[in-house]
This record gives sequence, structure tokens and C-alpha cells, in this order.
Amino acid sequence: MADERFQENLEAAQAYYEEHWTLCAPRSATMLDRPVGQWLSNLRRPGALEERPEWKTALEAVDEHWDPAWLAEWQRHYAALRELLTDEEDHSDVLPGFTVHGMDIGKWLARQRQHTIWAGLMEGQRELLEAVGVVPLPPEQAEPAKAPKAAVSAFEKGVAAMEQYKTRAGSVTVPRGHVEVLPDGSEVKLGVFLSNSKSRRAKLTTDKLQALAALGLEWAG
Repeated sequence: MADERFQENLEAAQAYYEEHWTLCAPRSATMLDRPVGQWLSNLRRPGALEERPEWKTALEAVDEHWDPAWLAEWQRHYAALRELLTDEEDHSDVLPGFTVHGMDIGKWLARQRQHTIWAGLMEGQRELLEAVGVVPLPPEQAEPAKAPKAAVSAFEKGVAAMEQYKTRAGSVTVPRGHVEVLPDGSEVKLGVFLSNSKSRRAKLTTDKLQALAALGLEWAG
């Protein structure tokens, strides 16, 4: 009975592989009305196939990397990339935004080629990538180490929002409920910021008062 159920699930797994090129299915995946993703996930548990070596052999016959030492999600992305490159000589067209089965394969590929990511891959992962012509970026193309961004205080954002509003509207009179959107997409409740600053002006430092006064706010002078 168990063997019969296994064969039925294996048929569903084979159908999934034909469509997705991997058996590293998400747990939620279904095929032929069977929960093939959950079934495969259960079989990948340590020791699940100790007494069923023939089942393991059958799964490996469909996909030798059905139970990788690395994350199944990584293998899903790799399988999609491998399929894309089957008839291609290079991967220059697989750019960020190139999506397969809802996965951004271009973005994933660019990330794998970064030296810091490549160095952290298992040897087997690097071998798979090299097999389809993927190698790390040359040093001159690798992303430079990014300096940590200095945190911008709420007050600094408020001043930037006021400057932007004044330039656009030509006025420093701001409605209480007005929200100003900065170029980075962050929102500043400018009316509330000004109201709070005015009510607390006695507690503001000299440099903050000067910054507000420079914008034309008379009460800060």
C-alpha cells in the first residue's frame, strides 16, 4: 500500500519536474491534485528514507538534486537559470527583473556572482553554477563595500521637508495635516513637525533654532 501511494506521488513529482525543472518544490506546491511540495518536504527530513533506499533511488532518477545540502529555494532558482541557459551561450540577457515562475532569476544571478556571496556558497553550488558558465564577477566589476549610511534624524527630515515645501509653495505657512514626501519616498508630517517644534522652541538647541529661522520661521528667531 505504501509503495502504491509512493508511485502515485512520484508521478505527481515527475509532472512537477517537467514543468519546473526541479523537485525542490515549495511546501505549498501541488500537482495532479496531490500536495507534492509537502510530500517531498517530508521525505527530505533526516532519516525519512533510511528504510526505503529504493524510494531515494527513484527520486534521484527524476532529479539528482531533489534533496540538496543547501536551501531548496536556492536550487529552485538555479534550476530555472539552468533551463534558461540550456540553449544560450552566455547569461548576459538574464538581467535583474527577468522573472521565471515568479522568481527574479536575473537579480538572483547577479547576487551569486558577487564575491562575498560566491565565497559563502558550498563547493557543490559553485560547481553547478560553473557548469552553466556562471563565474564570479571580475574584481573591477564587483560591488565596492558600502559605507554605512549615517542615520538621518527626524529633525533633519523635518527641515528638509520644510525646505522642499517652501521651494514649491513659496510659503512657510503649512496646514496642520500636511504630509510632505521626500525624494527617498519617506513621508514627513510637516504640519505636525512645525507645530511641535514651535511649542517646544524653548527646549530646542541653538543650532536647531537657527536652522528653522533660516527657513523664514519668525518664531524661531
